[in-house]
Amino acid sequence: MESTGLRDYLEIPYGELEELNLTAKKKRGERVAPGLVEEERRKYLTDEKRLKAVTVCFSDLEGRMHMLDYDKKFLLRSAGNLTFDGSSVRGFAVQSESDLKLTIDWPAFYWLPADIFGPGKVIVFGEVGDRDGSPYAADYRSRLKAYTRELHDRDGTIAFVAPEIEGFLFQGKDAERRYHETGRFEFISTGGYYHSLPQDPLRQFMDTAAEAQRAMGFSNEKDHPEVAPSQFEMNFSSAEAAITADQIQLYKLLCRQVAHRHGMTASFLPKPVAGVNGCGMHVNISLQRDGRNLFYDAGGRDGLSPAALDFVERVLHNAPDVCLVLNSSVNGYRRLDPQFEAPNQIKASPVNRAAMIRIPLADERSARIEVRSIAPDANPYLLIYTLLRTGLEGPQPDTADEEKRPRTRFLPGNIYDALRVFKSSRFVTELLGEDMQARFAEVKQLSADRCPRDLGTLVKREEVMFHHEVTNQLLWSLF
Repeated sequence: MESTGLRDYLEIPYGELEELNLTAKKKRGERVAPGLVEEERRKYLTDEKRLKAVTVCFSDLEGRMHMLDYDKKFLLRSAGNLTFDGSSVRGFAVQSESDLKLTIDWPAFYWLPADIFGPGKVIVFGEVGDRDGSPYAADYRSRLKAYTRELHDRDGTIAFVAPEIEGFLFQGKDAERRYHETGRFEFISTGGYYHSLPQDPLRQFMDTAAEAQRAMGFSNEKDHPEVAPSQFEMNFSSAEAAITADQIQLYKLLCRQVAHRHGMTASFLPKPVAGVNGCGMHVNISLQRDGRNLFYDAGGRDGLSPAALDFVERVLHNAPDVCLVLNSSVNGYRRLDPQFEAPNQIKASPVNRAAMIRIPLADERSARIEVRSIAPDANPYLLIYTLLRTGLEGPQPDTADEEKRPRTRFLPGNIYDALRVFKSSRFVTELLGEDMQARFAEVKQLSADRCPRDLGTLVKREEVMFHHEVTNQLLWSLF
């Protein structure tokens, strides 16, 4: 944006941004009292005259990220009484109970790269409250935070999570929203795994996005082209569960924004193009207590402790019940195709990439399990909450079943089968509550009913048009 000389809005160099965001992340990980952090943030916002607005974001039941920009001065005056219309958010309040509250989670505060998000703004996560101020049941960010806090308060257990999020880069802006007109996506690159020339469009996109996420305190690890044409993956280090879930939302937002600025589209549809590998979001999980990795045992099977093996068994046993949470869109079930390295087998393996759970080769520091059968469009808060509670509290396999001849079990092959199992699961009712189980099934059924029942071999327009992350409200209204 060209400066007119009239505005003096905040623009922070990338090095300073990284220091600010890493410091904030460290305080969050150390559980510094939220009241102290709020006091510090309020003072910063008051003193920093070059800040014009604060973006407050929250995620709905399906995982769509919503953002409201508040004038800084108004926010400082009114932070205790922010409201919004929940009836306009699918899966949230009904029309007769529309007003919901928004509370600022001051520790979850990020300084933004001005060249990507515009100068003079910061972003902070919010928590959705009911009319009486209690946590809103459909806000799984609050539920994930509450659950991980319970784990820590009980015996000091900390859940660490690291995602591996794949996406596609397509020609043109708003390629997903225009798919109902074009019926196809155009690749930026037809290279392949680990291959892109320096400064080609795919590499330029990844370089710019990686620089931005590093500046936002993600603690980058590696980035590279993936197996399919125009496919990318940019990995960052593990963090506590709620921090990682926030970073997943920011990662996708940042990628979409960078791609848009380059005249392209970053897509996290699980399988936007038939005939090539789809996109997954492998989720690595470990538990720690007093600095010790509870999932590691040098003498255990595949280097895992009894606690880790129990966690794996519970997730596998309940996999069909929670599959809808892990793969929450019609398009997601195209990815679970065994011809393209699909992790659709309900088993764990250190080497078999078709297994739902992989046991990576690791040492005491890095021992973990990797859940591979997750689509990148899953609600990260609901997903991580579900995996943690399933692995720690889910029903265990019957001993009688264990004695039977082993057979390969598979995840549901379409959203209708996943819906049927999800809705009839007593465990899901216990996990989410009867109301949230019904609400989540309802919004997923809405999307499914707008799409052809049989997947077939071609990606149908409706899979993209009514995908929950594409957010084409006009087309939803015209259906």
